[in-house]
Amino acid sequence: MRSIKAIFTKQVKDLIKNPMVLVMFLVFPIVALVMTLMIDLEDFPNNNLFVTMMAAIFAGMGLINAVADSIAEDIERKSLRFLVIAGVKSHQYLIGTGGFYLFAGTITSVVFALIGDFTMQETLKFLAIMISGVASSVLLGATIGMYAGNRQKATALSMPAALLVGFTPMIAAFNETVERVAGFLYTQQINVIVNDFSVSLYRPLLVITANIAVLTVLFVLAYKKKGLKG
Repeated sequence: MRSIKAIFTKQVKDLIKNPMVLVMFLVFPIVALVMTLMIDLEDFPNNNLFVTMMAAIFAGMGLINAVADSIAEDIERKSLRFLVIAGVKSHQYLIGTGGFYLFAGTITSVVFALIGDFTMQETLKFLAIMISGVASSVLLGATIGMYAGNRQKATALSMPAALLVGFTPMIAAFNETVERVAGFLYTQQINVIVNDFSVSLYRPLLVITANIAVLTVLFVLAYKKKGLKG
């Protein structure tokens, strides 16, 4: 518990020192609020259009690069190696680092929910799918950062990955083959819910849980491989 708390605190301090990442948690809801206030949505079937759009982009793309960069920086600075030598386990490091970004992402998700015009049931569905999506993006970013080993490679890998998982659901709306493939991605399940709250949460959460399980295993394997080499 002490190790997790120390890593969590470290990530808080690192975020404060990095305003570019800090702004990322603010810019998406601000854009959603401004666009909602400035553009008349009376003729649109969904008056939460910009809220759900920006929320899906944030959960599916926004966090991946930030988390990958954070972990790659730990490896580059040899911080990870010292943590491994000190006996910090993969799950402790993941909970400390990923837990911080999950916490920050959850706060941002709540802000989106407050901006949107949702019913109570829609709010609960929205937060459930958003937090699950944030967790998936955090794990994807963490896995990329761990395998990359340095910040330059982490950026080179995380940007295409973020674009792939972020834009595939958009392409899926126009192509049935892509839609079938996209069904296995957590970002597609986020889009399904935020665009139609009448859909059951069962399948989307099942797919996202499977994504989380696979990414967790990949992260643990990468941590064991890269830990002492960092």
